[in-house]
Amino acid sequence: MERRYEIRKREILQDTEIKPQVTDGMLKRLEQFAEPFAAAFVRCDSRANVRMYLGGLLSDADRKNVESIAYCYDRQRGGLQYFIGQSSWPHHPLQQELARQVGKELGEDDGVIGFDPSGFEKCGTESVGVQRQWLGRLGKVDNGQVGVYLAYASRKEYALVDERLYLPKSWAKDKKRRKKCGVPKEVRYQTRHELALDMLENNRELLPHQWITGDDEMGRSSGFRRDLRDLGEQYLLAVPSNTGIRDLESVPPAYSGRGAPAKQPFMRVDRWHAGLDEQDWTRVDVRDGEKGPLVTELVKRCVLARTERGKEGGAEELLVVTRTLESNGTMKYDYYLSNTPVQTSLDELARVVKASHRIEDCFKRAKSEAGLADYEVRTWMGWHHHQILSLIALWFLILETRRGKKIYPGLDGSTGSHAVRRPAASCLQPRCSRMVSTFDRRQKQTARDGSVLSLQAT
Repeated sequence: MERRYEIRKREILQDTEIKPQVTDGMLKRLEQFAEPFAAAFVRCDSRANVRMYLGGLLSDADRKNVESIAYCYDRQRGGLQYFIGQSSWPHHPLQQELARQVGKELGEDDGVIGFDPSGFEKCGTESVGVQRQWLGRLGKVDNGQVGVYLAYASRKEYALVDERLYLPKSWAKDKKRRKKCGVPKEVRYQTRHELALDMLENNRELLPHQWITGDDEMGRSSGFRRDLRDLGEQYLLAVPSNTGIRDLESVPPAYSGRGAPAKQPFMRVDRWHAGLDEQDWTRVDVRDGEKGPLVTELVKRCVLARTERGKEGGAEELLVVTRTLESNGTMKYDYYLSNTPVQTSLDELARVVKASHRIEDCFKRAKSEAGLADYEVRTWMGWHHHQILSLIALWFLILETRRGKKIYPGLDGSTGSHAVRRPAASCLQPRCSRMVSTFDRRQKQTARDGSVLSLQAT
């Protein structure tokens, strides 16, 4: 048993080893990567602050906020605090540069744009947009802020590209709090769906796509689905289990001989699926995984869906139901509505469902590796400044992961059983952080001397 243990230990170490050529030159690439974003600033100290903040977000600091980043560089926090929280530099040019790069590197004609709100728990009432509200990703009503995010996914990779802070009605109408937190005068109350449509308008030309996806908070709105149809967009949006649907493919009740022909009654989608037969489900292989094929089972039906007010929707939609077996042995069901033609293949629908799930991975990567949720700012500008720089830092990690996969084509674990073992892709991002952290320590003396900070490796 001891010998077997030693053999397995060596195999595990080989699997997790990062070869030198994966990380060689990373700091130089980080310097080059930051250049087009820093170029948006005229002042050299602002360009230095952008580089410093990106380096801090990519470090292995426990909390990647202004104070800890300034501490990493032995700087007083006041200057960096002003740059992030009070300075009026527009974040839109940086976001557009990010979208342009993502579209160029990852773009495919049948790419997927996904929308997802994410909640951040916050104490007090002074931070912009904070109140008790539904924090969807946390699954509860609590005190906090909500951001609505746009993600892009293709067969190549996936990334977060844009963000909007949701400003509740109570905040939008409160002139005193708006002024204190620097909310621009032109900002008015917008629903989360309106914020998503605004981001779509700003990014749709830069991100080649064929599909729009979103979680059930986005899909529950029949108005949002109608707006997407009016824009000529094709969607596959998750909907809650209590969504009312009328199955247009089922046999209607027998005609009574009087009045209009009877129709199938509306019923909750979770109760509807309970009446399906086993032969109604089709098994689809999503992709090969390290422990065998990853599969899901799907059913699709042409339906009418009720609106939020209980009225009959005017447009026929395709209902897609998926089920997967959870690790605890229970079956998980997800429900989607789409305006795609009924002849769309189950393989294509499964691909888009998988892409929509990747948004969750985007948030995990952004929060664990790029400090997305670590901000400690109260102002409107401060929130957007931290968020866009966090998304840019995440993009650098994604590019480094893609570079590692090119060096080792089997890095994502999708090769067959006879493939040579390679390090797991997830190992690359923590290693990126540790490499940048080493760079941070090398730059401390430069920061103490008051010279302009560079990402150039020493």
